[in-house]
Amino acid sequence: MILGIGSDLVDITRIQKSIDRFGDRFLERIFTERERARADAKANRAAVYAKRFAAKEAIWKALGEEDRPGIQWRELEVVNDASGKPSFELSGVAASRLEAITPAGLVARVDLSLTDEPPMAQAFVVISAETPGIRDNSVI
Repeated sequence: MILGIGSDLVDITRIQKSIDRFGDRFLERIFTERERARADAKANRAAVYAKRFAAKEAIWKALGEEDRPGIQWRELEVVNDASGKPSFELSGVAASRLEAITPAGLVARVDLSLTDEPPMAQAFVVISAETPGIRDNSVI
């Protein structure tokens, strides 16, 4: 069952201009320490930040209208598994909102896709609910 869908498109040069103008103040307000470490280690630093910015905007939309104003940027952390696949670690109000929109007896699943083709970066998020222990509910 799909609970929410969100997408966002970001101009990488706009993110680079924000980094140039505001520096660490901008980066620390929006991104967690882990996100900054990953982006700062890459040659295409601005594109990595832009994809993560787009991801945060996309999940914000997927979480719906209620309680969005209380969500802080750093509560929406984009992380990568060992293979590089991106996902989210939500905390604070964002985690509470995800819990609130998930029907009783089901668990939330957040799928994230990131891409960039300079000068643009894009993110797409699908939040779904599934039966615990069953990865694909279409078989039940």
